[in-house]
Amino acid sequence: MVSKKKMPPRRQRIWEFVQEFYSENGIPPTVRDIQKACEVSSTSVVDYNLEKLSQAGYINRRRDVARGIEILDNDGQPLSNAPRVQIVGAIAAGSPIPVWSTEDSASSEEFDTVEISPELQRKHGKLFGLAVKGTSMIDALIDDGDVVIVKPTNQAANGEMVVAWLKQEEEATLKKFYAEGDRVRLQPANSTMDPIYSPADNVEIHGKVVYVIRNLG
Repeated sequence: MVSKKKMPPRRQRIWEFVQEFYSENGIPPTVRDIQKACEVSSTSVVDYNLEKLSQAGYINRRRDVARGIEILDNDGQPLSNAPRVQIVGAIAAGSPIPVWSTEDSASSEEFDTVEISPELQRKHGKLFGLAVKGTSMIDALIDDGDVVIVKPTNQAANGEMVVAWLKQEEEATLKKFYAEGDRVRLQPANSTMDPIYSPADNVEIHGKVVYVIRNLG
């Protein structure tokens, strides 16, 4: 928790609850959440104490959003409780490109980390990110420069978007997966591009896409 000064007991309880709620849920509580948990008589009393916490520099309040409480650090900057996922490299959404490497990305300034929701991490567990190169998945709203969040797995159902490794070519690609007997179809989501067909024993699934972070820059 952020360090705190002496304050009235009710305000102290509200302040502690705000931090606990944020730590557990990744989002701030509503005024009614606080009223119920802290057994406060009315929302106006909660609002008064939140205003005092804001004046003291513990929080910042954004009244234009429902959960507009930002917890501030000792420098007055908003804290972020969101888990972060490592972007381990680039993946082709077009023609296959040589596979990404976690070792290569560790020393590269091009790749970083991105925030994801706690719910996403709780649902899928370990995740990693890949920067998208190309436009073969544009009709699935994945464009060049976006980041896909991937759950490591070696299995996929037909129609799922996967990170596919072509063993003979030693290349990776981002496509929708379809098993068709003794071959695999890696289908782009772009009407101008043809699918990739490969023998089933030449294709390995390295993960499937569970979330997309759009590049709006």
